Amino acid sequence: MSAPLEVAIVGCGLIGRKRAQSLAGARLTLACDLDAQRAQELATLHPGSRAVTDLAEVLRSPVQLVIVATANHALAPLALEAIRAGKHVLIEKPGAISTAELETLIAAAEAQKVQVRIGYNHRYHPALRKARELIDAGAIGDLMFLRGRYGHGGRLGYEKEWRSDPQLSGGGELIDQGVHLIDLAQWFLGGFTDISGHAATFFWDMPVDDNAFLSLRTARGQTAWLHVSCTEWKNLFSLEIYGRTGKLHIEGLGGSYGVERLAFYKMLPQMGPPDTTIFEYSRGDDSWRLEMAEFLEDIRLSRTPQPGLREGLATLRVVESIYRSTP
Repeated sequence: MSAPLEVAIVGCGLIGRKRAQSLAGARLTLACDLDAQRAQELATLHPGSRAVTDLAEVLRSPVQLVIVATANHALAPLALEAIRAGKHVLIEKPGAISTAELETLIAAAEAQKVQVRIGYNHRYHPALRKARELIDAGAIGDLMFLRGRYGHGGRLGYEKEWRSDPQLSGGGELIDQGVHLIDLAQWFLGGFTDISGHAATFFWDMPVDDNAFLSLRTARGQTAWLHVSCTEWKNLFSLEIYGRTGKLHIEGLGGSYGVERLAFYKMLPQMGPPDTTIFEYSRGDDSWRLEMAEFLEDIRLSRTPQPGLREGLATLRVVESIYRSTP
């Protein structure tokens, strides 16, 4: 049996800690953060790992995989250095704050022949994986459109966090939770050729959006109608996928979003009330581990990850288009 891949995590905050708990058999070797105490706290939780504050130590180390889990503005620059050092990289969503940054990463990854994945872990939630399975089996027929809503209510001081600073975040709710919905919509419907909508700031006193409304269409006319919000007050995730012979409704993501469920509504020949099957997933969120396990397999097989840089690029093109069209 081959030795486990050695991993460095750059950015030891909440998401970095989640990643460290979900390495799927890989081994944390280095915990890197500008805040030495935060790096040491993560390293202490994982015996055999070491805390560092200098990215150069990560780049010259023998680790094969670097996870970049920082604020948005630092994601692409740090990932680029890791790629150029010949490391495989998992970058947290959105991967960058501009399409130009992602295009640079694509060129570098191709030149270095390394695998790069963007951390859109929602694809690995059990209800969404079951929905993908049912759609691929033809259970609801050809897809027509989908409707997605995703939101939270913020917290005291939210308007002072890094997410509210456009230099650090690249935008507001659209580039925060909105990219998850866009990624899922592309996963189910394909790429979008017609993009419209707008971003708005209704409540929070900050220079970035707290709501965004999108209408996206594929070349075949399939439509994704999406709303993301940090004025939701009660945390919400809802994704409804409509086919010609049925509908799927995913709601909840566990925790404060409520129990994760998938409702499968199967149209009857005589129409009327559909046959209904409910799948409920109450065992917690294993999406981070499943995502990492697939990335480790991507690396082993030299297989292009999905979602990878090109899927992330398509997502950020939608984000940039909405921001450009917003007065």
